[in-house]
Amino acid sequence: MTIWTPIDDGYADLSNHDSFLAGPPENTFKRLRDHEPLSWTAFAGGAGFWNLVRHGDVFSHNRDFRGLTSARGIRMEDQTEEEYLARRTFQETDPPEHTKVRMRVAKAFSKPVIAGFETRIRELCDEILDVALAKPELDAAHEIARQLPMRLLGQIIGVPNEDLDWLVSKGDELIANTDPEYTEHVLDKADTEAFRLMPFRSPAGAELYQYAEDLITSKREAGEDTGVLGMILEPDEDGNVMPKHEFQNFFCLLVAAGNDTTRYSISASLHALANKPELHEQLYAGDDALWETAPDELIRWASPTRYFRRTATRDLTLHGKTIREGDKVLLWFVSGNRDERMFENPYAIDLRRHPNRHVAFGQGGPHVCLGMWLAKLEIRLLLQEFVKRVARVEQNGEHEYLRGNFVGGIKRLPVRVALR
Repeated sequence: MTIWTPIDDGYADLSNHDSFLAGPPENTFKRLRDHEPLSWTAFAGGAGFWNLVRHGDVFSHNRDFRGLTSARGIRMEDQTEEEYLARRTFQETDPPEHTKVRMRVAKAFSKPVIAGFETRIRELCDEILDVALAKPELDAAHEIARQLPMRLLGQIIGVPNEDLDWLVSKGDELIANTDPEYTEHVLDKADTEAFRLMPFRSPAGAELYQYAEDLITSKREAGEDTGVLGMILEPDEDGNVMPKHEFQNFFCLLVAAGNDTTRYSISASLHALANKPELHEQLYAGDDALWETAPDELIRWASPTRYFRRTATRDLTLHGKTIREGDKVLLWFVSGNRDERMFENPYAIDLRRHPNRHVAFGQGGPHVCLGMWLAKLEIRLLLQEFVKRVARVEQNGEHEYLRGNFVGGIKRLPVRVALR
């Protein structure tokens, strides 16, 4: 069993993106789980918020969309009603509205349908590894982890290969809008007022809006299959069609969330293999049972979506404190996935952990990740092909985390590999 030791001082400011530059502040979350399971954080960027950090609280309150709504935003930053309506996707809605939109595309991401992608995903893994492993030293985060979700995204939404790098870079500008490496308009450091009606308050939203419109128009004119994008534009059972701006926001969500979370799960997995060779050996010798459980454990370990915010629709009393109607409440998935009350040895990577009731996908609630089955399949196939080819992998330089407390992970991972 592979044990890791957290390093933060236990008193990190959870509203500060810099608190996550060395990874999640695990000691802070442990202190809160043990001594203050409902805590208040003052926020320089707006109204303060409550933190729920225990697995049981995160799981149960993620289900309570009547008491804790998504329909006022899912990040800690405040929004006006105008901004919310302009920027929202189905993530920022509650049932039944959320369910209606979700059902339009749910079949395309169902487990049986996703299983049909296995051959093509394995081919993509081979193509990526052929290039990345042609040299003994590489940045595994950029040359492997970034590549697979990006190329698969192209397959799913049907964009030309030559557009993919641009598309993912724009997605980075959106969801990584707190990291100066990815955007000039850093959310907490620059004036983003001019873009307040754009997704993630980023000008990249306007470029993606136009790209989405041009893409769907060209496909229809050419008589091509419009795939997932066409599904979302189909009328619902009442004959209603998604408004143009909501379709554009959905496209931005697909580009950003459909790439980054899987990418950071893969980079966390490769970082683990590079630092704990016993994990590499276990995967190489792994039977079907191990490969069934390993992806979930590595996703639990990565927890790339750090939190989702909800807003209280009524007064709630929890752990002896009162959450007032209108208060923001953050569900810290990353903390729930380290909770000793649910997981034995939570700071260990146990590739055979079962059951594994992690909450990395928002399980249990109506907003559970649509791409859950796809993410697990990508991770399994990529790692299967990686350990087949690589006899040894070791980190040979400092890794770097994304600056951000919403979605996060390792963005740079220098490694040295020896092939079999």
